[in-house]
Amino acid sequence: MGDDSKPASRRGRLNAAACGAYLRPMAFTRAWRNFKRMQDLTVAAAALIYAGAVVHAIGRLPGGTATVVRWTLLWPAVFLMAALVVPLIVPTLKRWLARYVWMSFQAGFGQTPGSIVIGMALLMGAALFIYWQVAKVAASGEYRANVFSAYAAGIGILAAQAVLVRALERLPDVRERIVER
Repeated sequence: MGDDSKPASRRGRLNAAACGAYLRPMAFTRAWRNFKRMQDLTVAAAALIYAGAVVHAIGRLPGGTATVVRWTLLWPAVFLMAALVVPLIVPTLKRWLARYVWMSFQAGFGQTPGSIVIGMALLMGAALFIYWQVAKVAASGEYRANVFSAYAAGIGILAAQAVLVRALERLPDVRERIVER
């Protein structure tokens, strides 16, 4: 079919790159992988619960669309960003939150079925509180406290913790304890 006397690059084929020394990525312990996964899933579950609460609130909260958007999306976005960014840029808060994340790992959060059930139960409790508050506002017609902002701030803190999990992985003293040998 083709002329095999030509070099591979001339026949329209790609040449493989020269293989050098290959360093295998370090494998994390199962406990660390479970912890990291639980941090990510907690953020995702909280965000989905929040989205569901917003959809639920849209047809029930009093005021026009602008009022509902302001109370469920605009102000909460400010609180979410503040709760996410401030702990990551203020060194004292970052150290404190990183220490909390590390202690959570050492305590076994996200590594056993019991801790996963407790974490999900806490998220569901917060979700029920939001739904209850939406019903209360719908019945009374007045906004007393913005639970959406509080929940969004909680999501921001959870997201900051998920970011710090990756930062902890890069610390040599932590890496010693979370890498399989």
